Amino acid sequence: MRRFLVLLAVLIGLIIVGGLAFIYSGVFDVAASTPHWPITSWVFDTVRTRSIKARASGIEAPPELHDPAKVLVGFEHYAAHCAVCHGAPGVPKGDIGRSLYPPPRDLAKSVQPYSPAELFWIVKHGIKMTGMPSWSDHSDEEIWATVGFLEQLPAMSEQEYARLLMASMAHGGHPYTDQQRQ
Repeated sequence: MRRFLVLLAVLIGLIIVGGLAFIYSGVFDVAASTPHWPITSWVFDTVRTRSIKARASGIEAPPELHDPAKVLVGFEHYAAHCAVCHGAPGVPKGDIGRSLYPPPRDLAKSVQPYSPAELFWIVKHGIKMTGMPSWSDHSDEEIWATVGFLEQLPAMSEQEYARLLMASMAHGGHPYTDQQRQ
């Protein structure tokens, strides 16, 4: 048993020394212009998915999630803060969104696997090392409105997005959103 414990201690020491050598060697390329190694992508994706599920459990969506007035508020938040990176129906990603690595997902195609609670958590808290910021300085009501909009985004056509844009412009900005930031 003593020999096993010594061998285990040596093995753990070698792993630590090897890890430190890897960290200090600079061999891992952190450039945003170079894709991750497949194993790195798998680790990051798995950690992100499991973390979101764990932290979003217990969050309940409000019953009025799909109320048209709230969806318009969510559209306004999305158009002002999200479309530049994620794009929208008929709206390409902006320069920032095209330059990030990992690239921001096209939310019209990638929102569906997430529950409303998970989307709320992602929008509110952001995701480290992805360029996804935290919007925790916005009210929960505005974030839920954004989630309501995001849930409609996968089925939205360019014309429907344009109609929301026109409704938002005619609306002159949602007073609730403007007051929350003052």
